[in-house]
Amino acid sequence: MMAEARFAVQGWCPGALRPMMSGDGLVVRVRPDLGRLSAAQGAGLAAAALAHGKGLVDLSSRGNVQLRGVTEASHPALIEDLRALGLVDADATAEARRNLLVTPFADAATEAFARALGRALAEGPDLPGKFGFAVDTGPQPVLAEVSADIRLERDAAGELILRCDGMPFGAPVGVDTAPKAAIALTRWFLASGGVSDGRGRMAALIAKGVQPEGATVAPAPAAKAPGPGLRPEGALVGFEFGQMRAETLAALARLGDIRVTPWRMLLIDGLRQMPATEGLILTADNPLRRVIACTGAPGCLQAHGAVRPLARRLAAQVPEGRTLHVSGCAKGCAHPAAADVTFVATAHGFDRIVRGFAKDAPGASGLAEAAISLEGLF
Repeated sequence: MMAEARFAVQGWCPGALRPMMSGDGLVVRVRPDLGRLSAAQGAGLAAAALAHGKGLVDLSSRGNVQLRGVTEASHPALIEDLRALGLVDADATAEARRNLLVTPFADAATEAFARALGRALAEGPDLPGKFGFAVDTGPQPVLAEVSADIRLERDAAGELILRCDGMPFGAPVGVDTAPKAAIALTRWFLASGGVSDGRGRMAALIAKGVQPEGATVAPAPAAKAPGPGLRPEGALVGFEFGQMRAETLAALARLGDIRVTPWRMLLIDGLRQMPATEGLILTADNPLRRVIACTGAPGCLQAHGAVRPLARRLAAQVPEGRTLHVSGCAKGCAHPAAADVTFVATAHGFDRIVRGFAKDAPGASGLAEAAISLEGLF
């Protein structure tokens, strides 16, 4: 059973041209082209975060970068800086349509697919604000657990398929036909009532038993999401709760070009040793990697309390391979999936959900933060 709603669903994601107001000012989401930042763009973005915001940079679960603490007065100057860096679309409509996630381990062919799909999306129909695409055609699929509505993947033989989220099979497509097929699939989604429930997500439509024709091929087995460490592409580094100071981003940009990942990590292109920059998570076994926590109060207007102090305190109690989610409200923005244990801030303390979503009915309510422990929950 789902808990009574204690939050407001916005139904859209912030952008650069259409920021969202939060408790610490405007949240300005920058969508780097193909998830890539040149060293110059990384340095410029860090400088802009310091000049026009609070110098805080968040990484989103869709491979985007968010600047926090921007004001209505500083926003126009920020946009001018982002435009000079090539990090702003022509208008808010184009920005919203470019909801495209590309595997950080993309090869040249994958980047070509993604660019062609991006051009097609610019001419495609208007879609719900959270409707997104994933291009996961690199050496091995890695985005299976990342939110996306339409996925371009490979099958076991290396051939391209186009798959709806929520379906085990996809339809074969060619290199040249994939972008057009993806747009056709969006039109099918709209014509089939995909936005009738107000959610506007592909998996919700598929769950009703509505399915497109031609989906007969399974994708290749997906790899487990990687942790920090050295990879053939470079050095992959993480951050506590996916947030860093702008100075940290500037220091990383001095080391090379950057690939933004959907796991709230950055990949420094071509780096052959882990960086010594402060404020990084450099090992996969760091307990903070097992804990997800949103901004919480006062940074989020909907949060009922601060959550990161509790998340930090509990991190060492989370066993390897398990997940703890601490959320400021039942919307669960930071982790819209099930966790082994979830604590949700409310007006009367914390709710506790075991093996469920933040929106689920709690097994215990009104827990005082100081008394919360993970003993016996794993």
